[in-house]
Amino acid sequence: MLELAVLGSLHETPLHGYELRKRLNALLGMFRAFSYGSLYPCLRQLLTDGLITEEEPAPESAAPLTGRRSKIVYRLTAEGKERLQELLTQAGPSAWEDESFGIHFAFFRHTEAEVRLRILEGRRSRLEERLDAVRTALARTRERLDSYTLELQRHGLESVEREVRWLNELIATERRGSEERGTEEKAGESGGQQATREETPRTSASGTDAPERSTAPEDN
Repeated sequence: MLELAVLGSLHETPLHGYELRKRLNALLGMFRAFSYGSLYPCLRQLLTDGLITEEEPAPESAAPLTGRRSKIVYRLTAEGKERLQELLTQAGPSAWEDESFGIHFAFFRHTEAEVRLRILEGRRSRLEERLDAVRTALARTRERLDSYTLELQRHGLESVEREVRWLNELIATERRGSEERGTEEKAGESGGQQATREETPRTSASGTDAPERSTAPEDN
């Protein structure tokens, strides 16, 4: 998950270590507590794998952003771009979980429409399973729960229900977009075929493609 977050952030623009930490904190902090101690081991591994490179900025642009002199700029390599695309095509169960789904969703603008739809549908399926389990457990233990615990259970249930409704809206939007793209592609193919038919020259009776020429009447 952190690898995807780092590569996705650097795909948009090269970043100083401080800027990268700030962006990752805003991105990952929405889904879990982000530990800065996990960032630099990840960066070292990405450097070792050749997925990113580090550069010294030009002297005129090297003014420290804070009191520290952290001037290394991290940049995505060609191999890093390939690895990012590989990660963005993953639409299996691992992409549906709470933490990884949020990261995948944050980079949906770089993800193929078909993959986006599979992830959204998988996430909805996972949450619907969770809803069934919570409702069953709540029905069994309702009588034994105090009022505060019961309200906490209801709050969790309502949160999952809201996310399912949100996913339903996103899935409907993605499907409409796919249908519109399919219609446009069909229209383009039909237009191309029509243009081809119109451009096909007429064949004369003699079997040649030359246009027929009218002949003047003979003088009597």
